[in-house]
Amino acid sequence: MDEVRRYSRHLIIPDVAMDGQKRLKNARVLCVGAGGLGSPALMYLAAAGVGTLGIVEFDTVDESNLQRQIIHGQSDIGRPKAESAAATIREINPLVNVVIHNTALDNDNVFEIFGQYDLIVDGTDNFATRYLVNDAAVLLGKPYVWGSIYRFDGQASVFWAEHGPCYRCLYPEPPPPGMVPSCAEGGVLGVLCASIGSIQVTEAIKLLTGVGEPLVGRLMVYDALEMTYRSVKVRKDPDCALCGENPTITGLIDYDDFCGAVSAEAQEAADGATITAAELKEMFDAGKEFYLVDVREQAEYEIVRIPGSVLIPKGEILNGSALATLPQDRQIVLHCKSGVRSAEALAALKAAGFKDSVHVQGGVLAWVNTVDPSLPTY
Repeated sequence: MDEVRRYSRHLIIPDVAMDGQKRLKNARVLCVGAGGLGSPALMYLAAAGVGTLGIVEFDTVDESNLQRQIIHGQSDIGRPKAESAAATIREINPLVNVVIHNTALDNDNVFEIFGQYDLIVDGTDNFATRYLVNDAAVLLGKPYVWGSIYRFDGQASVFWAEHGPCYRCLYPEPPPPGMVPSCAEGGVLGVLCASIGSIQVTEAIKLLTGVGEPLVGRLMVYDALEMTYRSVKVRKDPDCALCGENPTITGLIDYDDFCGAVSAEAQEAADGATITAAELKEMFDAGKEFYLVDVREQAEYEIVRIPGSVLIPKGEILNGSALATLPQDRQIVLHCKSGVRSAEALAALKAAGFKDSVHVQGGVLAWVNTVDPSLPTY
């Protein structure tokens, strides 16, 4: 009786009714990530009455998460995200069985974890894990709902290789390292997570109940500034390396190597040309002459900066427009937020003849953590 009352607004929809609600109750859904997309996805899946919800998440709640990760609250800061999310789910719907996988998803555990569920909801925020999720889902024959967000733009689709394309059909190769900034580097409008996350849940419910036309073979593109949605057809690629007619990928691969945190050129440039934040502080204290360049963007520079740094965004170094402004008589020291963008800029500088240039490992975050904790982070 309690369940009838709780789900009554579903039960009176003819296309859902009692049969559809029972399907939701018997379903086992895994959400990869309990962050920006995972937050609304988990909350609405729980409210909808999905019987078993799995959460795979290794991170802890940080204050910078709260702008968009609404499943967590102020009192959850420092708590494992999986545990925080599970507590919220139980408050929303105590009838849901919550399964916590407080671990990073990787090649060693993905089959074992995915094998326990009927449907996967992908809320990841990096390319290596996205390709891992896709490949494991294809190899196991499972459908998954994918979403992606950045600043004011979002995308969503359903990938199910048995009935349509997979993620590799749409994106055969990851973008070059550093080409697409993460949300931590480029930012994201908090409410965008709700817009795309709700699409993901809608697609999950449609798949589980068998109603409507799922986004298989279609990519939904959302522009929050223009408030437009458009659907783009995505066809199965017969030459897809994973789900094509003659696949060359028949198992899991090294996804970190496939996607690359930094390019090979940047890695080579950084070898032997990397200093720590503590070493940078020693250079300041010793009165050493050098030119400290911050390669982040203006908005980031306004949040926090290392004293004495000069802002020259990475793009101006890579396209060469800033090279003429750099001094020839002092060592160039580069830094960014975490060390990835500065490594890319370092490779460009060395190629341009600034051979003694170095970059700061860990960037401004390392400076705050090890040198000046009074400064804000983001």
